[in-house]
Amino acid sequence: MIYSDQLKALLQASGWSQEEMARRLNVSFVTLNAWVNKRAVPHKKAAEAIRILYYVILGSDNLDAGLLDELKEKVKYLKTSARKIVDNEEVLNKLILNLTYHTNTIEGSTMTLNDTKEVLFNNKNLTNRTQVEQAEALNHRAALLWALSELERKDFTINEEFIKGLHLRLMNGIITNAGQYRNHSVRILGARVAAANFLRIPELMEELINNLSRPSKDLMTLMSITHASFEKIHPFSDGNGRVGRLLMLAQAVRAGFVPPIVLKERRYAYYKYLELAQSDDNSNPLQIFIAESMITADELLFDQ
Repeated sequence: MIYSDQLKALLQASGWSQEEMARRLNVSFVTLNAWVNKRAVPHKKAAEAIRILYYVILGSDNLDAGLLDELKEKVKYLKTSARKIVDNEEVLNKLILNLTYHTNTIEGSTMTLNDTKEVLFNNKNLTNRTQVEQAEALNHRAALLWALSELERKDFTINEEFIKGLHLRLMNGIITNAGQYRNHSVRILGARVAAANFLRIPELMEELINNLSRPSKDLMTLMSITHASFEKIHPFSDGNGRVGRLLMLAQAVRAGFVPPIVLKERRYAYYKYLELAQSDDNSNPLQIFIAESMITADELLFDQ
């Protein structure tokens, strides 16, 4: 792929403007615009920066086999707990804002980061955003705070009540069957992997919950396999992605680690690796992605 095509694909997938892309590549707008429009060719260092950014945003078919071990070693030091998050108002608000904004944008919300902040923390009713989008933001905050309160309990376990409780709070007032498994077939738009037959959902969820509820010495493997399984089951009529990402948060925090935040700019890579784990039984790329998302979260939440 030539550089102009790579850059155009990056702009489309990330949703960035050329000004934002130029900033991330540490070049001027004029330089980036010349690359995009084939008036110039990036030098070697810039070409490598484009290649790396392309992998980050759109995913790669050839991940370094040693990268997973390297990332797992880094994640070992990203410690936290529900109590530490809740007791630190600044960290808690950063988590609420960033997780809510990114997870809802992945699902199609048009609200900006500032829009989300105004709705969540300043009680604004925005006239330029739909009521559903604003309800999704408020519901996500409610679901997240409830999840953290549950995670503070010494006897906490990820069970059916917890999963349905997340969905109920996320989709309350948005769909009529919030907190209930779907009783009809669905087709996941754009996905090659078919969702489970609705008649098998109770059986499949029981099996999944058995895996979710047990501790594991290999958290990254467990999170990747169970997340891929949950999204493939697709137990609810809507809101499965948001529930699935909150379940990853619960798994990470229960184990004493910083939860992953999947950035909206990386949704193409996220879906690519999720599908690999579901269809090719290859969870390593998704493990790498989750570890990177935990490192991203640590930077967003704890860096000054």
